[in-house]
Amino acid sequence: MKVRIDAERCQGHGRCYDLAPDLFGEDDEGYGQVIGDGSVPPSEERPARLAVSNCPERAIEIL
Repeated sequence: MKVRIDAERCQGHGRCYDLAPDLFGEDDEGYGQVIGDGSVPPSEERPARLAVSNCPERAIEIL
């Protein structure tokens, strides 16, 4: 499982990095970014899905 953020859709609400700080961080302007290559370890699958479902712009997707 991997996650990715569509930078065109992200508005910088920060819910992704609040809900799954091991998977997401913020860039210099406060927009969400994936940490590393986006691979999600089994222990982080629930937080990843929570981040996806809580993104107002639906900018995060699971691959």
